[in-house]
Amino acid sequence: MLNDNKTRPNRRSTVAVIGNARIEPDSTQEKLAFEIGKRVIDGGYRLMTGGLGGVMEAACRGGRQSLNWADGSIIGVLPGSDPGDANPYVDIAIPSSLDHGRNILVAQADAVVAVGGGAGTLSEMALAWAHKRLIIGVRCGGWSERLAGQPIDNRRRYKSIPNDMVYPADTPDESFRLLDKLISLYTGTHKGIPSSHSTLK
Repeated sequence: MLNDNKTRPNRRSTVAVIGNARIEPDSTQEKLAFEIGKRVIDGGYRLMTGGLGGVMEAACRGGRQSLNWADGSIIGVLPGSDPGDANPYVDIAIPSSLDHGRNILVAQADAVVAVGGGAGTLSEMALAWAHKRLIIGVRCGGWSERLAGQPIDNRRRYKSIPNDMVYPADTPDESFRLLDKLISLYTGTHKGIPSSHSTLK
């Protein structure tokens, strides 16, 4: 069913799937990313990744397998300047020329699902947290498992969500159920880092 988020009329919400850039073929992380990517498109969302290999490619490949897929459904935000670097399942390649800095763009998706991951994934999760996004951590190793089930820091991101956290999931179905249930609650935006002067008033 197409996502009908009343707070975001006239556009489909975007879900980022993030994780290791290098994974073994037929690994647990590859299978999880594939199925999660497929369910994201099945559910009527747009899929965003960092556009390269590993978890990113597996999620994009899964998205392409969805019966709901249409050209333009899968976005890859690339670290370099060459759109040809995108994996073959990306519909819209956005060369950022920002290297690791492109993670801030991926973290601007309406929700983030993390599958494993190292330092790059950790940075995306932290940025998504600071920018008040919904984050789901799949328990399959890496930073997604280490942060699953807890807040990243002590800030109160939403007064209406007392148990705000990186929501833990073990399966693609569980990941999607959390996503579909919670994404409409996470509509706040980051207002910028306050200056030191403003904290003294």
